Amino acid sequence: MPRHYLFFIRDTLPQPAAHLIQTVQCANAAANLGYSTQLAYVDRGPTAWQPWRWVNPQPQPVNEVFARFFNIQTQLGLLPLAMPWPIDRLQHRLTNASTIACKYYWPLYLATRTALVHTRDWNFAKAALQQGVPVIFECHHHTEKPFEPEMATHPLLQAVVTVIDTVQESIIRNGVPEKKVVTVANGFNAQFLTRHPAAAQQWRDRLLQNSLTHLVVYAGALHEFKGVDVLLDIAPQFPQVKFALAGGPAEQQRHYRDRIAALGLTNVELLGFLEQQDLAHLLQAADVLAHPHRSGPAATFTSPLKLFDYLASGTPIVATHIPSLDDWAMAQQIAAWCAPDDAQAFADTLGQVLTRHVRPPGGFAANPEVLQPYSWEARIQTILSHVDAQYRPQPQGATR
Repeated sequence: MPRHYLFFIRDTLPQPAAHLIQTVQCANAAANLGYSTQLAYVDRGPTAWQPWRWVNPQPQPVNEVFARFFNIQTQLGLLPLAMPWPIDRLQHRLTNASTIACKYYWPLYLATRTALVHTRDWNFAKAALQQGVPVIFECHHHTEKPFEPEMATHPLLQAVVTVIDTVQESIIRNGVPEKKVVTVANGFNAQFLTRHPAAAQQWRDRLLQNSLTHLVVYAGALHEFKGVDVLLDIAPQFPQVKFALAGGPAEQQRHYRDRIAALGLTNVELLGFLEQQDLAHLLQAADVLAHPHRSGPAATFTSPLKLFDYLASGTPIVATHIPSLDDWAMAQQIAAWCAPDDAQAFADTLGQVLTRHVRPPGGFAANPEVLQPYSWEARIQTILSHVDAQYRPQPQGATR
């Protein structure tokens, strides 16, 4: 039986969340590199109650809806793990999705099929180590809880991967040997490089009406610490600019829709969460892409996930200086930087970039050569270089 490179997330798919997009992109990249890759996730859908789905779960191909949602190819195998009611509906250890995944699906059906586990779920990582399967664990946020010593030093724990050096320090401080911890930046989706001039123009035609001449786009979560309020603060200074905000769950959208209405802003529009393919078109439609951010604790670990996709669009970017971006390798590719917590500084910088960088009729063009070292595929190759040779998955068709 072939053994797979298994990615696991304790969430349902598809749904809008940055950590889910990041995991799906990593799994897709591994599949693109020729590894037999499966992505296991929780399925609470209408067929989850069917008993035959609880026994010997089988992978299924990426369908068109899933591929469009994440803007990925179709080599990846999807492995939905059926979890019917009352799992995660009743608060009990035995009805917890983590328990079902780690104590049932993993030892009975997944372990013997798996060559290497790659996950952001520490419980699943521990279950894999206990079963004798090597693990790559991703940890992107500061942790104050010490890792269990026997797990943190386990010889099969191949690498603990983070995206920011400041988080690397907290992982080491909490018990993981320094030699196991590696910082590898997030990547960009190579499909964002493909030009879509007609689709981009459709976005401009839709959004630039009633004497509006320029489009500024923000894509990401609608949190205050992300700097969304900065854009609302400066919007009145740019009556000719449409500010389009893409992303955020329904609750965040309601909050900012109410704020926009209370402020009487007519040139700000919430677009909601966009499928990644549609997002690629929107980024190419913009005159400027905005990356505001507040100072504070989150600024020390926020990873530039969307900045890579911003760069792939080729559109000029106005970004805020925050600690997690101080040593970012692509900092020179940002059109202009400004200080955090200063709305007027962001407004002044945005105005300068709009004047200095005039959007060509067909849109801006990215520099693939500069971006290529930061593709998701390159990221997976870097991570696998930290895995002992005997545990690295083999591309399909290869022999050891």
